[in-house]
Amino acid sequence: MCGIRTAYKDNNDRLKEKLAGVYGLKPEDIQCRGCLSDLVFKYCQICPIRKCAKDRGFEGCYQCEQFPCNHINNFPFQAGKQEILAAIPDWKNLGTEKWVEAQEKRYLCPKCNAKIFRGARRCPQCKEPIASLTQ
Repeated sequence: MCGIRTAYKDNNDRLKEKLAGVYGLKPEDIQCRGCLSDLVFKYCQICPIRKCAKDRGFEGCYQCEQFPCNHINNFPFQAGKQEILAAIPDWKNLGTEKWVEAQEKRYLCPKCNAKIFRGARRCPQCKEPIASLTQ
């Protein structure tokens, strides 16, 4: 799951502080209810993928016949691009409800079941390496 969304949803002050430092913001700026919601993280507000989905009335790229498009192919963060390319076909096959359930399970530490976020190298609770989840 997205660290910004997770920190906001769980009201995780420690994670908010960490992410705020990464982005050069204040912890109270770490807010997001999801990519297509009314409350989106500051830097995601200008995301061309988000704009495209909203303009087309799509819930996500899985509904688009042009996937993967130039918005995906030109995504500025390689890890994010890889995640999108892997996730969208699963989303299309499973449907939103089952895909969200699978993603929520995927982002739990296999050792202690704590929530983790995309890109984490270790569980924030038990410190177990979780590299296999970020590939």
